[in-house]
Amino acid sequence: MAFIRKRRQEQLQQLYSKERFSLLLLNLEEYYFEQHTANHIVNKTGKDRRKIRGSLKICSKSVIFEPDEISHPIIKIPLRDCIKIEAPEVRERNNPFTGGNPGQISVVSNQAFLTKEQNIIAPFKTERGKREYLFQLDVAGKVEDVVHTLHQLYRASHLDKLGDQAAMITAILQSRLARTSFDKNRFQNVSETLHMECKAEMVTPLVTNPGHVCITDANLYFQPLNGYPGLEVFCTENDLCSDIYLKFYNTQDRDNVYFYVATYLENHITENTAESYMLQWQRGHISNYQYLLHLNNLADRSCNDLSQYPVFPWIIADYSSLELDLTKPETFRDLSKPIGALNKERLERLLARYQEMPEPKFIYGSHYSSPGYVLFYLVRVAPEYMLCLQNGKFDHPDRMFNSIAETWKNCLDGATDFKELIPEFYENDSSFLVNSLKLDLGKTQGGKIVDNVELPPWASDANDFLQKCQAALESQYVSEHLHEWIDLVFGYKQKGNEAIAAQNVFHPLTYEGGVDLDRIMDPNERVALLTQILEFGQTPKQLFTIPHPRWINPNFKSLSRASSRSVSMSESPVSPNEESFEDLTEESITLAWNNMTKLKMEEQHKIHKGAITGIAVPSHSNQSSIFTTSQDSTLKMFSAESKTLQRSISFSNMALSTCLILPGNTTVVCSSWDNNIYFYSIAFGRRQDTLIGHDDAVSKIYWHNNRLYSASWDSTVKVWHCVPSELVGTRKRFELLTEFEHDVSVNTICLNAAHTLLASGTKEGTISIWDVTTASVLHQLACHSGTVFDAAFSPDSRHLLSAGEDGCFKITDVQTGMMISSMASEHPQRCFKWDGNTVLSGSQSGELFVWDIVGGKIVEKIQGHTGAVTCIWMNEQCSSIISGGEDRQLMFWKQQY
Repeated sequence: MAFIRKRRQEQLQQLYSKERFSLLLLNLEEYYFEQHTANHIVNKTGKDRRKIRGSLKICSKSVIFEPDEISHPIIKIPLRDCIKIEAPEVRERNNPFTGGNPGQISVVSNQAFLTKEQNIIAPFKTERGKREYLFQLDVAGKVEDVVHTLHQLYRASHLDKLGDQAAMITAILQSRLARTSFDKNRFQNVSETLHMECKAEMVTPLVTNPGHVCITDANLYFQPLNGYPGLEVFCTENDLCSDIYLKFYNTQDRDNVYFYVATYLENHITENTAESYMLQWQRGHISNYQYLLHLNNLADRSCNDLSQYPVFPWIIADYSSLELDLTKPETFRDLSKPIGALNKERLERLLARYQEMPEPKFIYGSHYSSPGYVLFYLVRVAPEYMLCLQNGKFDHPDRMFNSIAETWKNCLDGATDFKELIPEFYENDSSFLVNSLKLDLGKTQGGKIVDNVELPPWASDANDFLQKCQAALESQYVSEHLHEWIDLVFGYKQKGNEAIAAQNVFHPLTYEGGVDLDRIMDPNERVALLTQILEFGQTPKQLFTIPHPRWINPNFKSLSRASSRSVSMSESPVSPNEESFEDLTEESITLAWNNMTKLKMEEQHKIHKGAITGIAVPSHSNQSSIFTTSQDSTLKMFSAESKTLQRSISFSNMALSTCLILPGNTTVVCSSWDNNIYFYSIAFGRRQDTLIGHDDAVSKIYWHNNRLYSASWDSTVKVWHCVPSELVGTRKRFELLTEFEHDVSVNTICLNAAHTLLASGTKEGTISIWDVTTASVLHQLACHSGTVFDAAFSPDSRHLLSAGEDGCFKITDVQTGMMISSMASEHPQRCFKWDGNTVLSGSQSGELFVWDIVGGKIVEKIQGHTGAVTCIWMNEQCSSIISGGEDRQLMFWKQQY
């Protein structure tokens, strides 16, 4: 994780640098203003008088002296404990030691803290009792200004109320910021153009550092007010993802910076949504670990803010076995419940208290993620952060992170312990489990020295422990249940009635928007609330408001992929002279989709006088006939071998909307704008039957197992049972089985591979998903603005892809009805085929597009028709394509390897 990597870099820098000072020596919400080279004068009147060379740091709540020699400790003097701050009297000039040495500042205090003696990280030592600390600045002329600043800060520190202290310190800070500006001589390139400059604070864990933000056409700069740790440069060409967390003093500056940075990044990286990452996760393109990291990032969790540190779940529940068995469900924690609900007896006690509690109620008084919990896990690699958070002390040895098993047990049984884990448990750096810094963390009451974290029996060492945690996180059990935990932390069970039902209610201050700080005018109340929020921790920003879709098991196949490519495949599968269905392999289909960008048009023919609306090819036949329908009202039969038109049939003077071929290859079914559906006998060359079933144009038809599904502009989808002609004489008979009613005209329908689900798209952009077996609607979704042109289920039936007049592709999770991806194109896509990952679409512009649907991008644009592509046919092997367009052209495409 970035936090550990950053700490390791800081520790290496300190090894090769004399500087031991860190902003972590400051109190929370304290600012470091300036430093001056100086001497600390010890025993000014005694025989052991000496000068210790170093640097005097002026901070908003303390004075800090850092000696150059590491053998001397850093001295921190809290201003609230000071009695007097002044320049020595003039009469002292005659003193043989101080005389002739102007530039002295005397600080008299009742208490001071000593730390980092010999550069050892340890709890602070306290010097109590009235004591004078005398410092001599190298530049004597600065004494007056420094003393004046210290007097201001001294007065602020002695105000009774924290809010009044904060207000006065803020005023001093803003005054100093107003008197300074960004040094433009620090630009990396003299040709850079300045866009804007403003005041801000850079936020790192437990620390905020005020300064100036400057944005140019190439970089974002942060120049600290105090010059520490130096100029920082972000958003460079070679470092687009620099981790930076800025806090602004007004929303206008924030919005302006966001605008410039977002504009810059638009030209370099693609922004992803929670839904797009969800699709990548479902499809196996990213791991469980990667998905959780992305969700944390989108929910504003950052390694730079310990109160909003990325949160990961406890996964393993077995910390006593000699071997870890990831095939047993009991090895894992129940991810459908929050930590606090895993122990039934404890939960009952918490719920009893909850019922008696006045509003606002909460079940858990502590959170699953807070600064204290984060540093509980990371104390061995970030001890200075723990000392900063706990006022210079480590926690009691018995409360430290001593054992994995003990920590898990306490999370199950402890009255107030509901913490989850952090990302480091599922990464490769095990340093947070090992006391490599040789910290003195004390002894437990049992006399045991706190050293490395005790691991479970099934882990041979810290690295092995992390590897097994990673394996557990990526296991099939966790993959199949991770959506349940996401519902609790990032999803619909995070707030409201669903949270109450899931026993997932925390203190109101932990939720985003739980309190509006801008409305709190009392500075003291505001500071108190901010302190509480920091201590409680914060619930992530809610990303989902409906149930999170399940993971898709890549090994799960309800039907063979080839047979479930799309419903239309069963109606017009293999084109002439090609392999039969039995010879098709998963590999050949995958290869075909991987090479979809290599389509090349082999021939084209103009056989209609109007836009082509449907294409059908007989299956398992030696014939090479291709049937097409058109808005010119004709059904035509074209020979692919002789390149000639063989038949032209007209049923009425109205346009035909689509066609399909029934099993057996003897009958073509056509739908018409005259409200009818026509059955044409190929063998006898005549109309065989007519189904008069709608009150407006029939827009789309499907056939399966003697059932005809018809969609119409009369706002219905009807399912007909068709009795074979041999049972009723020479004509078919039609029985209406069910009717799906809509509010507006239905423009398209599709069925899933198992023919248990039907999706319908209307002229007003609504997508409805129906359960065919119960004739009930599962989801009704306002997906598009304007007509839905086409829709199709993925081969595994988990997703529905739709294309609309609004120029967007939308992917909907079938189980939950959640729209998980939206991709816009310059022109609407009129028709498409897809395999669940890759899409071949026909555009309004006449081009064919190949899309990486998971990556959300166009990977190939192929020139084709001069008008809109209105229909696409694809063989079972997905290697031969026929497209029809408004230009009346029928185009034949092959993949070129």
